[in-house]
Amino acid sequence: MPRRPRRHQRLKSWPITFSPFGRALARMGSVSKPKRHSESIENHTPSSASNGFVKHPLDEKPEGSESSDGEFDGVVQADFAFFDPKPNDFHGVKTLLQTYLDVEEWDLSGFVDLILEQTTVGTVVKVEDDEDEGIFALATALNLSRYREQKCIIQLKDLFLAKASQEKGVADQLRLLLGEQAHNVGLLVSQRVVNLPPQLLPPLYDSLFNEVSWATEDEPTEELRNSFRFKHYVMLSKIYKHKNPEQKRKRSDDSEEAIVYVKPEDEIFHTLSSWSFCFPLRTQQPAPHEMKNYRSMGLIMAVEADKIPTFRQELGSLINES
Repeated sequence: MPRRPRRHQRLKSWPITFSPFGRALARMGSVSKPKRHSESIENHTPSSASNGFVKHPLDEKPEGSESSDGEFDGVVQADFAFFDPKPNDFHGVKTLLQTYLDVEEWDLSGFVDLILEQTTVGTVVKVEDDEDEGIFALATALNLSRYREQKCIIQLKDLFLAKASQEKGVADQLRLLLGEQAHNVGLLVSQRVVNLPPQLLPPLYDSLFNEVSWATEDEPTEELRNSFRFKHYVMLSKIYKHKNPEQKRKRSDDSEEAIVYVKPEDEIFHTLSSWSFCFPLRTQQPAPHEMKNYRSMGLIMAVEADKIPTFRQELGSLINES
């Protein structure tokens, strides 16, 4: 069994487009993209199969131009590929994680350093041969005990516990995972531009969880090998929650969901989670018409590691059906 996935395997592709509602979310959540391929990934050519190299068209918006309906004009081809993190990725990863903890002041630079120093587990997605080396996606898992003395991890734990303080039952479970059981807990960090082609998701997560498994055998010391024997994953994400859930339940119209997941995999994680809770974000971006009845919320959840095979299977099925 190979110990590392091939990073540049070309995959079959076919056309697909986001719905108008998906594009509305993308416009709300997109972060800075590499200059060479500006500034959206809305209509794309997805792929299936395993880790590696995949070609997608990127919608490109020329500077100073915009179509009459607000959509981007033009398409360029982009070859996405998976890479191990490296020091040169610092600014791209930091930009991608700029709103990870909403608008809280914390040691984001130190957090990025931890991610980039852990090269055996973790993947970044870039455009192949892009001289700007912009980061389009990141997936990694950090052992909360291994990095417990790092300022950024201390601040992150404190913030999580503060957000959970009003949640009966959940706060104690979270405190246990962040404290006594932290040696078996991975902080799963998955951040990307909102409109990344969804067909990249199964191989991205396959890459992450395969690397976690391999690290339990391949790391040079027993201490490091044990640090990847996760029993739980804790993760932070963002959702859009209906402002009036009680009123919505009384209506016969089911056109509006109680929760809109920005990342489709979060619905799977949420369903599989042992517990979860939401909290209002301090930053509320201007919402398009489709989102007028929603507000952005943070979502913290815990998923047992033995649920990951189910997650991978359900994610593959979800993307293949879309």
